[in-house]
Amino acid sequence: MSSVKFEHVAKEFSSGGKTHNAVKDFNLQIANGEFVSFLGPSGCGKTTTLRMIAGLEENTHGKIYFDNDVVSDPQKKLFLPPEKRNVGMVFQSYAVWPHMNVFDNVAYPLKLKKVSKEQIQQEVLAILDLVELGGLEKRKSNELSGGQQQRVALARGLVMKPRILLLDEPLSNLDAKLREKMRRDIRKIQQDLKLTMVYVTHDQKEAFQMSDKVVVMNRGLIEQVGSVDDIRTKPVSDFVKDFVE
Repeated sequence: MSSVKFEHVAKEFSSGGKTHNAVKDFNLQIANGEFVSFLGPSGCGKTTTLRMIAGLEENTHGKIYFDNDVVSDPQKKLFLPPEKRNVGMVFQSYAVWPHMNVFDNVAYPLKLKKVSKEQIQQEVLAILDLVELGGLEKRKSNELSGGQQQRVALARGLVMKPRILLLDEPLSNLDAKLREKMRRDIRKIQQDLKLTMVYVTHDQKEAFQMSDKVVVMNRGLIEQVGSVDDIRTKPVSDFVKDFVE
């Protein structure tokens, strides 16, 4: 588990001779073991910011820290690649491999790290129990429901004991009843493991139900950071007031 700090972070994309500022002067501290949601409309920079934590995007300016260690500082040409950050990710699309069974899907990151077969067996079965998939380890992924596939993706993100778990709109493909249950389950797992989680969503109900802290974003900027109660009752801008109504 790790804390995360953004210090004047920006991300620019260039195309056709034009520059797009996807994230601008982003300053934020995420405490160890905290559940933080990035909340905002499509195109506001939420996912780009998440990908910079993972190392899938390199920030153009500023510094990103895990605990007290700098993992990205373009001014010093310092960039820790994703495989050295020990960050787990869960995506909207599940990214579950249909040709593998549940066990092999979850075990995949451990096999890449050359973990022993005995340890893989023990850790995969334990994490499948945690996400309520115990007994389904031999089931083919294409035989699972959408909710079960998302639990496989969650288990795969958790099995490597990540410093931080990143979740990008992971429940948007599920029906309303299942989304409600998965919100509670993810929050309980996060609290039980005392894991640092960063969650991207455009759904204010989702952010308010799950988070210790909410970061409201708009056009690459942070509009407001605060507790759920602060965001709801003490909006600092017209955008936040209108967005959370």
